[in-house]
Amino acid sequence: MIRRLLEKDRPQVNSIIDRINLFSSEEKKVALELVDEAIENPEKEYYNVFVYEENNKILGYHCTGQRALTDAVFDLYWIVVDPEIQSKGIGKQLLLHAEDFVKKHDGRWILAETSSHDIYEGTRNFYLRNKYSIVSQIKDFYKVGDNLIVFGKYLIT
Repeated sequence: MIRRLLEKDRPQVNSIIDRINLFSSEEKKVALELVDEAIENPEKEYYNVFVYEENNKILGYHCTGQRALTDAVFDLYWIVVDPEIQSKGIGKQLLLHAEDFVKKHDGRWILAETSSHDIYEGTRNFYLRNKYSIVSQIKDFYKVGDNLIVFGKYLIT
């Protein structure tokens, strides 16, 4: 089941974030800050966090929100799956849920940013497998040799 994040979910979500070896300590901190923002300000639409839950256990989540100063562009800030159960289709279900969320809010674009660093090859392939295209790339964005890659999917057919 995919549902909105509740305050009681924070320890489980934090545990998942902590166990993602791909994330740096700074990335983990930012991911948790967005989770906390969603818990503390549930009425705001900036960060909408939804968890994937089975048998009272959180297995992943996504954080999606409308991009400031746009009328219908949304960012997929985070999509995270417990490292113990990756490659089981949960990421795809969370991605489809994020896309449905954007469509229900009259969004036309969903964008996801990632790094060109080799460790993010699986992430980039995930987006490509799910019919996202590279809409932008900024050379040396994170640091020299580490580009920002923006994937996007246009949702209006």
